Amino acid sequence: MGNEKNKSQQALSQPVAEELIFKVVKEIVVKFIEVGKVTPGNFDKNFDKIYKSVKRTVGDT
Repeated sequence: MGNEKNKSQQALSQPVAEELIFKVVKEIVVKFIEVGKVTPGNFDKNFDKIYKSVKRTVGDT
């Protein structure tokens, strides 16, 4: 059991690839576009905020 916990901790401490961050942000933005929260007029502002939030969340600042 302790070995599984160590593997989980190691996985959490590894840096997240930039490509993976972009994929996650893309999915979030697509969902927000679908529900009308992101529009062409506010895309830049929202994409930047979402990107920074995801990057900060994964601890890759």
